[in-house]
Amino acid sequence: MSSLKDQLQGHFGSRPVYSTEQGDLRENEADQQRQAQDQQRLAELDGIVRIRRETSGRKGKGVTTIEGVPLAEEELKSLAATLKKRCGSGGSLKGYIIEIQGDHRDTAKALLEAQGFKVKLAGG
Repeated sequence: MSSLKDQLQGHFGSRPVYSTEQGDLRENEADQQRQAQDQQRLAELDGIVRIRRETSGRKGKGVTTIEGVPLAEEELKSLAATLKKRCGSGGSLKGYIIEIQGDHRDTAKALLEAQGFKVKLAGG
């Protein structure tokens, strides 16, 4: 007959989830996965930031979308906040694509080019 410890390890696994020195080890693991995803996404980019205006699925409301920015997720959040402040409107970051409410293609292009990115206006 196996001991209670063996039974629990078989059911829950034997991986530690907390350390008094490092804290919650699951958070460290999630950070490593997020960094690996960022590295993979950055490797796939061609270095051109594309800005377009979209209305589909938004009941006719125009939204400026910015994609292909070669930055990690935390830096993208900061850039999105800067763009929203500069444009004076709301927006969000959805799946590495920055969305700004309204047509702000020219403002976004000027700001991104000033930061050294190669920018293209895509679409209509």
